[in-house]
Amino acid sequence: MGFGNRSRRCWKPNVQEKRLFSYIFDRHVKVTTHALRCIDKAGGLDEYLLRTSYQKMDTEKGLFWKTKVEQRYAELAKKDARMEGRREARRRMYGDDRGVEEAGGLESHQDDMGVD
Repeated sequence: MGFGNRSRRCWKPNVQEKRLFSYIFDRHVKVTTHALRCIDKAGGLDEYLLRTSYQKMDTEKGLFWKTKVEQRYAELAKKDARMEGRREARRRMYGDDRGVEEAGGLESHQDDMGVD
């Protein structure tokens, strides 16, 4: 049983150009079909880049985008922490039950009008 003169087969990855939405970067990204399935499973491009370990990232471009996404999420976390600090300062300044008083005023007004 001989295989004779077979031509050599050159394997290429199945690369597809898809428009993947990223909360950080909105651009065209070329990905393999396997990576596309992994991105869908992770819940999006950002989540895929955040959850995938550095050892599993095969390309330098993937490592670059992973670090960019991590840096951007760190910036957003700092901004959110500052905003939460401002909200807490306002709560202390105006009191915690500010929204409850407004709702109580509405109920008492409805009672005066005879509305059940």
